[in-house]
Order: sequence, then structure tokens, then C-alpha cells
Amino acid sequence: MTTMTAFERLSDEEKHNHFMQRIEAGEKIEAEDWMPEEYRMTLIKLISMHGISEIMGALPEKEWVPKAPTLRRKLGIMAKVQDEMGHGQLLLRVAEDLMKPYGRNREDIMQDLFTGRLKFHNVFHMPAPTWGDAGLIGWLVDGAAIITQTNMLKASYGPYARALQRICAEEVFHAQHGEAIIMALAEGTDEQKALVQDSLNRWWESLLMFFGPAAADTTGSSKQDTTIKYKIRTKTNEQLRQDFFTKYIPRVLSLGLELPDPTMRYDEEKGLWIYKQPDWNEFKEIVRNNGPKSKERLRLRQLSYENNAWVREALSPSNEAI
Repeated sequence: MTTMTAFERLSDEEKHNHFMQRIEAGEKIEAEDWMPEEYRMTLIKLISMHGISEIMGALPEKEWVPKAPTLRRKLGIMAKVQDEMGHGQLLLRVAEDLMKPYGRNREDIMQDLFTGRLKFHNVFHMPAPTWGDAGLIGWLVDGAAIITQTNMLKASYGPYARALQRICAEEVFHAQHGEAIIMALAEGTDEQKALVQDSLNRWWESLLMFFGPAAADTTGSSKQDTTIKYKIRTKTNEQLRQDFFTKYIPRVLSLGLELPDPTMRYDEEKGLWIYKQPDWNEFKEIVRNNGPKSKERLRLRQLSYENNAWVREALSPSNEAI
């Protein structure tokens, strides 16, 4: 006969209260700990999307590995692609541990991606036709990611917080790599500078959308209140977007570039950047896999997954004794 522990004898409400006391005290929750269903499901959705976005995010830059202008640039962008894929694998492993009680694993995550149940970040549905795009992804897209991810370095879920320590450290190098490309172009010929301006103009709305809507009623859904409640992060979508503006608008202007939004200004009294809202209806279509490159990149990911099935089979536990 198994004896119940004192914790197991608590009611669900008492367990929830104990859980909240732990995270309020700054304790880290581990995979084997009791956690509310809402907390577990929020983490699974967040970390799965983050991991898949790292993998899908490598695809637009992967296109530039053979086309980069110099050997040094090829090696740099190749290393960045490898890092992003590694981040994705690390995060999917964290998500897998959370999914164990449901009998689900990485295979289910990939099938959710292919069927549209699992979304990936809006920016990675966009085309990257020029070398300026390759630089801008590293500089501003990875810059936006750093702002978002560093906000979760002290997340209440320990495995995610620890994974982010490594990921954020490497993302800093990625952003520096992208900035170096942009600076070289911005200080080059008029044609090269125009390349950067064109990339900035085309990516501007996607960058604003990166942080998500300010409120759930904008797009019909938002988990920011839940993630803040459970101390997975501390700032709202809009606060993160404002942090991005504060950090990068001066840098954009210092390179002699023009802001794509002519109405943008800083309101000293409110302490906020005032800007034109992106088209959130377009955002909803993009994350439904109706973006410019959504279908193409999903098909490429699926083909790669199917073609490399033999590797997963060879490494499966059932083949260890062979």
C-alpha cells in the first residue's frame, strides 16, 4: 500500500496556492514538480513555438549561405544557422519534458507544425531576397528576440530559464554579426545604402508585430497576462516593443536611414514612442500560415523531416541492441 505524502493530501486549491507561494518567493519550478494545468499548457505552447521558430528562422538565412558575398560572410552566416538549429533542438527537449504527462513527444510537435496547430513567429514567414535582408534579420530581428528573451531569463520554470541563459548569450553574437553586415552596407555605395533602406522599409511592420498585440482584443488572443501572472516573464508586449524602439531607433537614425513610419515620434511627457499600428489583420493571416513564404518553408521543413526519418529510426532505443 502506497502512503500519500502531506502534499498529495492537499486539495487542488491548496496545491495551487502552495505553487503560487513558491514562484512569488522566486523558487524555480522543475519538470517533475506539481504545477497547475494552465501553467503547464502555457509553457508547452510558448516553448514549442519558441523552439520551432528557432528552426524555421534558420531557413531565410540558410538561403544566403551559398550567396553570401565573401567566404568570411558565408562562414559567419553558416555558423549562425547552426546555432539557431541547436537552439531549436534544446527548446524542443524542454517542451518534451512538459508533454510527458500527456504521452506526447517531439514527433507530435512536428506534426502540430505541419498541420497548422503549432504556429511559428510572424517574421519567419517573410521573404529575404537581398543581402540587406540577411543583415537586417541578424541586427533587428535577433535584436527584438534578445529583448523578448532576456525578459524571461528569470522565468519561474527552471529548465526554460537555464536554456535561455545559453540562447541569449549566443543571440548577442548573432545581432553583432547582423549589425556588422548592415554597417558595412550603410557605409558603402549609394546602392548599398539603398539596399539597407529597402530592407528596413519591407521589414518594418513585421518587426512591430514581432512582440505581439498590445491587448488580446486586437487579434482575439494573447497569453501575456497568463505568462506575467506565473512569472514566466515580467513585461507586457507593448513594454517590450517600447524597449525595442528606445534601443534601436537611435541606431537606425545614426546610420542615416529613414524611419519607415513618418509619424513616429517620442512623447517626452508620456515617456512613450508614438507610432502607426501595423495591420493586425495581416498578422492574423500570416500566423495562420498565409504569409508570403509560409507554405514554401513549411514544405521545405516537412521534406527535410521526412527525408531524415532514417536517422531518427537509427537512433531510436529499439535499435540500441542491434
